[in-house]
Amino acid sequence: MSRLLREKIINVEKAAENICRMTVASEYVSANAVPGQFVNIKCCEGTQALLRRPVSICSVDREKGEFDILFQVKGSGTEILAGKKSGDSLDILGPLGRGFDLNIAYRRIAVVGGGIGIFPLLFLLDESKAIVKRSYLGFRSSENILLLDEFRKRSSSIETATEDGSCGIKGFVTDILERDILSGEFDMIYACGPNPMLKTVSAIAGKYRVRCQISMEQRMGCGFGACLACACKATTDGGGWQYVRVCRDGPVFDSEDVIFE
Repeated sequence: MSRLLREKIINVEKAAENICRMTVASEYVSANAVPGQFVNIKCCEGTQALLRRPVSICSVDREKGEFDILFQVKGSGTEILAGKKSGDSLDILGPLGRGFDLNIAYRRIAVVGGGIGIFPLLFLLDESKAIVKRSYLGFRSSENILLLDEFRKRSSSIETATEDGSCGIKGFVTDILERDILSGEFDMIYACGPNPMLKTVSAIAGKYRVRCQISMEQRMGCGFGACLACACKATTDGGGWQYVRVCRDGPVFDSEDVIFE
């Protein structure tokens, strides 16, 4: 269950160009969050940024009662948020949303991330009990690479791809994923990133009949399903389709349930 909280910021640092990393002290979030969930943050008290900003939970230290978020600075709200300092208080609503299914039966997993979509996958690797954890990370170029060492520490193996070939293979990380599915077996694929990547991962999972869960990236207003700003199409049991709310029914969905347009 989510709560409205006012918590203390422990640390703020620049993780990369236009990417900020923030550590927040919160006994409640750190004790109750599951991988794939997010917090909705009030950036300021004035009218400069009225809507809260949804940010995925990147990692959790349950012993210290802290969690980390990373976010891209790309507007007035996130710019204000990045300007906060250690000791400042933060108005957050969370943890929110439906997280990933980490059933212990999934012993061999693949995590597939694209760009800033890699952030919630770090928390997933920490919490998963799988014996084989293979990470597939895609970026535009080497200048955009983030958290590679942290993923390497948590993964059985790691593969990278960049669109310009400046690191790893040149092309898309989904090409490596399909290659490895042909030579091995996965019990589950977890993915987060831009919609074109999620669409391809979902198609690959369907083609080889591998279970797959994807975390959708959508603009959100309220964060708890009231405003319907983050609706996306999903299949129904009867063969039709309906709109679902990413913030409340997701952000994590079974890949076969999402209709990509």
